[in-house]
Amino acid sequence: MKEELQISQRGIRMPASPIRKLAPLAEKAEAEGVTVYRLNIGQPDLPTPPKALEALKKIDREVLEYSPSQGYLSLREALVNYYDRYQIKLDANDIIITCGGSEAVLFAFMSCLNPGDEIIMPEPAYANYMSFAVSAGAVIRSVVTTIEEGFSLPKVDKFEELINERTKAILICNPNNPTGYLYSQKEMNQLRDIVKKYNLYLFSDEVYREFIYTGSPYISAMHLAGIEENVILIDSVSKRYSECGIRIGALITKNKAVRDTVMKFCQARLSPPLIGQIIAEASIEGTEQYSREVYEAYLERRKCLVDGVNRIPGCYTPIPMGAFYTVASLPVDDAEKFCAWCLQEFRWKDEHTPAGSSGETIMMAPGSGFYSEPDMGKNQVRLAYVLEKDKIKRALFLLSKALEEYLSIKQ
Repeated sequence: MKEELQISQRGIRMPASPIRKLAPLAEKAEAEGVTVYRLNIGQPDLPTPPKALEALKKIDREVLEYSPSQGYLSLREALVNYYDRYQIKLDANDIIITCGGSEAVLFAFMSCLNPGDEIIMPEPAYANYMSFAVSAGAVIRSVVTTIEEGFSLPKVDKFEELINERTKAILICNPNNPTGYLYSQKEMNQLRDIVKKYNLYLFSDEVYREFIYTGSPYISAMHLAGIEENVILIDSVSKRYSECGIRIGALITKNKAVRDTVMKFCQARLSPPLIGQIIAEASIEGTEQYSREVYEAYLERRKCLVDGVNRIPGCYTPIPMGAFYTVASLPVDDAEKFCAWCLQEFRWKDEHTPAGSSGETIMMAPGSGFYSEPDMGKNQVRLAYVLEKDKIKRALFLLSKALEEYLSIKQ
């Protein structure tokens, strides 16, 4: 009898996405006519800028050719002007266009880390960072932040406890996904000092810089003096222009050796998306009014979601100061089981249920998937306020009713 083909150890270690792992349950519910309010994923419902859509319609090419592996120069020059608005001074050669911010993270890891090297990362954190670390053979060491302290950055000693000869980098997301936390000048200076003292890379994912809801200034890792060669900035147009599907991101660094190494990986995958680059370039200039309107919409949605969650008995979330996510604690022992139950069992129907719907339910991302240790965040969920206000209100109503029913069953 033939021996069974084996899956790689890397594949076995690769975690399932907490954002998408319950998708089959949602799809099954929708196939049964259930209305599912999706607060699990950062897919904005706001329209892409008309200027960008117009550029798509006007593409007039006889050949859809490969682009340069580092991306079109015209797009990189437009991005230089964009970053200048945030006092980030760059040359076009500092910017490499990638297939979304995800590829930028992966190529940064592959270029800067050897198998077994360690990255220190505040948690909860964007779940796919862990997947990219597995892909690169790197090891995540976590510094845990707490909902009770609003997910603020731990003190220096918590980082230094983890630093050893294999430590090569610190990874942050600012503003943060999944918590919405915004790092202060003091916290960024703390990171700068650690990076400088131990000569580490600082990977800084800043894709949500447009969405900051406080008077505090946006502090980029690129603003930190004295570690210019250590910083690798990760960016994407996905969220700022509602263009998740065009898969255009960027890896930005002043470190030429890193750029040269990243380019080897870029050349191996040939080129970033041609059509996506055309759309992204059209989005950068002349969309200021669009960006203001989008910002105001998220500001209102944030208030709606946070106020609504904190009115539900047993639920709590701090006020997120950036991005369009928040992490909430629920009065359940296992949020993943509760999220699955909502999709499989909970069906609400009243006079406000959409016509033709067989019922309504809510989809959330279980919080434990945003931690490297599975016993962390067991009673937490990440909620994305990417739906219009009326749908957020309805989703929160459903959450309150689902909790009532679920807790009565469990008693």
